[in-house]
Amino acid sequence: MRYKVFGKTGLEVSELCLGTWGIGGAGWDQNPEETKMDAIRASFEQGVNIFDTAPAYNAGAAERILGETLEKMGVRKDVILSTKCGNDFVNGQYVHCGKRDHILAQCDASLRNLRTDYIDLYILHWPQDDATPEETLGAMMELKKAGKVRFLGLSNHSVAQMEEAAKYADIDFIQVQYSMLEREREVEMKYAEAHGMATMGYGVLGGGLLTGRYRELRTYETMDSRNRFYKFFREPGWSKAQKLLGVMDEISAARGGVPLSEIAVNWALQKSFLTTALFGTQHRARAIENCHALDWTLSDADIATLDQALVEFGI
Repeated sequence: MRYKVFGKTGLEVSELCLGTWGIGGAGWDQNPEETKMDAIRASFEQGVNIFDTAPAYNAGAAERILGETLEKMGVRKDVILSTKCGNDFVNGQYVHCGKRDHILAQCDASLRNLRTDYIDLYILHWPQDDATPEETLGAMMELKKAGKVRFLGLSNHSVAQMEEAAKYADIDFIQVQYSMLEREREVEMKYAEAHGMATMGYGVLGGGLLTGRYRELRTYETMDSRNRFYKFFREPGWSKAQKLLGVMDEISAARGGVPLSEIAVNWALQKSFLTTALFGTQHRARAIENCHALDWTLSDADIATLDQALVEFGI
């Protein structure tokens, strides 16, 4: 595993972070809880020391599974916990709420779920439309001053929204979607890098599509994340992504059959503006596979080939 300093915070984080949206269960495949807990254990054993979750990941289920696993392992002091606020999962739907009282109560619930008395990284999940930035970010600063959270970040915010938020809170990092299939947030990531903020890129495997396991187009349930959130699981993105997988297949073959997931992780982590890349899995073997991506590095020629393919296929 490799590690980087997390912006100005002084924290040292692994370049891979386990994201637990899938472990929460809603919108993803269903696996036994013990299987999910084993994926968390495997990630830690491979050197991952940062774990990302949110109360919106199946109404706190992901937080509870993560908290219970880390408590049983006795490793709380050795890991960096990242969770979020301002977004809930209610009756199968995602609901935003940035009101002060809600933010404060949500943090307390996360502390209980995670079985800890402090949260290292606390993130505003989405820009809010029911409260002003002053109210929402002010509440987050209250939590920081109270010692319940250590550092504050923003997820899915534009540069203008980042600048506005900085008027009311200490913003140390951002979290945005980033992979070969989703590069629209590079503007925000480069801005963050220029201003000394750390960056967390989620969806580095494109919801699993960049692992190469999805080769036949199919229809998913309405709230399945592959249908609702990751646009390349449907046309016209699907055909473009399949062409990219073909290029990745060639690079894999030339390197003795390395998993495509490792190629996807390698590509993302070679960007200077990415501090840590989030991968999601519910399985031990896949956690280990993803971590092996840091055992080697794509060549400049490989990177150029992939970048050219992205342009050629209009991704």
